[in-house]
Formats: sequence, structure tokens, C-alpha cells
Amino acid sequence: MSYEDNIKKVTPYVPGEQPAGDVIKLNTNESPFPPSMHVAMAIASIDYDSLRLYPDPDATVLVQAIADYYKVDEEQVFVGVGSDDVLAMAFQTFFNSDKPILFPDTTYSFYKVWAALYDIPYEEIPLKDDFTIDTLDYQKENGGVIFANPNAPTGVELPLNEVEEIIKANPDSVVIVDEAYIDFGNASALSLVDKYENLLVVRTFSKSRALAGMRVGYAIGSAKLIKALKDVKFSTNSYTLNLAAIRAGVAALGDDEYFDTIVSQIKDTREDTRRKLEQMGFECLKSSTNFLFVKHGDVPAKDIFEKLREKDIYVRYFDLPRIDEYLRITIGNNEQMNSLMLALEEIVGN
Repeated sequence: MSYEDNIKKVTPYVPGEQPAGDVIKLNTNESPFPPSMHVAMAIASIDYDSLRLYPDPDATVLVQAIADYYKVDEEQVFVGVGSDDVLAMAFQTFFNSDKPILFPDTTYSFYKVWAALYDIPYEEIPLKDDFTIDTLDYQKENGGVIFANPNAPTGVELPLNEVEEIIKANPDSVVIVDEAYIDFGNASALSLVDKYENLLVVRTFSKSRALAGMRVGYAIGSAKLIKALKDVKFSTNSYTLNLAAIRAGVAALGDDEYFDTIVSQIKDTREDTRRKLEQMGFECLKSSTNFLFVKHGDVPAKDIFEKLREKDIYVRYFDLPRIDEYLRITIGNNEQMNSLMLALEEIVGN
């Protein structure tokens, strides 16, 4: 036997390209706007000497800020290094049954990676032809349920009453609703956390708060679920969020005016872009996110992706079943979207 036989082999998650140089980057769903100036001031005010000390392992001021903002108890809040860290902890904490966890076949591909990494049995549930969830598919025996709402990469949002159907049908399983994009959509499942002890809502500061570079994520749920998450966290790494990230998160929550402004601008640009793309012959799924999921009636998605790349415009292409004719386009600023439109006019011939 070789030592290689004892090495865990998994197929890793593949993030969007991070090209260097003067390019138009519309492939990783980052905000086109900088974070609030309150964030810059909070980071600048950090005492240099304090960096020699470990950060608060409980990230108390950030937990308090999130609890106050969403009017929940501090015992209902968990924070981590981006929502990916929070979700990975949640997989380890709550999905330990011999029964498979359930998630859509077309969704955030990290779910399958974590399931494989932590030896969790899983079943991918096919979305309907219009890329919506059939809630009846999740009303069967399982070891847990997770789904993104709004979904990625489709951008489609499940109405809150249907989200509740899934939660209500699974009282013996933890149901995780991944709301990375909910601020660009409609109704959050946060309104249900006090009603259902088995519900965990996971969110991030990366998209609507424009803090992808700081890696701040959080979960809100029952005190029982949050305690279990903390027990796993402190068995792994006590000091997850650094001082700057904690301060940045608190500051971002304190500037609602700026938050509302940039979210509104992104949504307006999204709808304007959708109309223009449809005039060029693209089919665009109705989006509740900061991106559009589109396909052209005549030109293959891969060809469009490659030709845009030649023009230093990066969008996301997934060479996967069911979605290999679609592109995911992050909503950028007006200048970036105008450049995209001009390039697409050349490529698709409209």
C-alpha cells in the first residue's frame, strides 16, 4: 500500500477566473461599487499595536450589530469567514445522517464538494424545466436540506410560502437556506427563524454590502442550532474573523443609506441590461440577484464566452449538463455594461 492510498481525493470547487490587468470582470458576482466610506474609516482607525493580539474569537461587536440589525437575540447569530466558511461548518455540524441530504441539481457547486469532502451522502434533485424548485421533491426522507434562494447560477427565487413548505415538511432535518443574494430579491426566510427551530439562514456581506475582499458571512437560526455551530467552530479554529473584517462588518451595517443606494442601482442596471439583451435575441431568466443567466437563440454560449474573453470581458460559462448554453453575467457599473453591450452587438450580429 502506498501513502497515496490514504490521501483524500475530491474534485474541488472551481471559482471564477481572477484576471489581472485592465479588464471588465463580470464573472464572480462582486459588487461594482466600493463599500461604504464608514468601512474605510473603521479600518483606518484600527490601532496598529492591536494587530499583535488575537481577535475576539466570538466577534462580539459584529454579532451584536447583526442581532440588533435583524432584531434577533445574539444567541441566534453565528459569524464566519464569508458564507462559504459558515456553510462548510454547517455541513459538518448538521449533516451527519446515513440518509442523503437534498439539494438542487443546478445550484451552487460547492454543495457537492462539501458533501464529498465530509463523506455526506447526497441526492441532487432536478429543477423543473423552468429552473424552479418543485417543493414536493423535498417532502421525503432525508438527512438534511440545503438550497440557495435566490438560486445560483440561475438567479431564480423561490417564493417565501414555498420555502416555508419545505421547512415545514422536514421537522426532523435541518433546512439551510443560503441567501447570499436575497438583498437583490424579495422576501427573506429570516422571518421564519423563530417559527421553525430546524431552520438556518446563511447570508454574506460579499455581494450587497460590497465586502467580498473582507470575507464576512453569518448565519441566523435558533439558539440551539447556533450553539451547535459554535461548538464545531471552536473545535476547529477559534480565531476565524480577523480584526479588520469584524470592524468592517459592523461599519457596513451602520450605513443603510449607502446600502440601499447601491442595491437599488444594481437592480435598476440589471433590469435595463435584461431589456437590452432580450432585444439582441437573448433569453434571460427572471433574476432576483446581482447577475443575469442568459442564452442566445442562435450563437452558442461557449462561443460568446470565448469572444468576450478575447475582448478582455469576463463572464461565467459552465460546461455542465442543462446549463451549457447559458452565461452568467454579473451586473457591473454603467460603463462596464455599455462596453459589454457593444461587444455583444458585434458577436451576435444585432
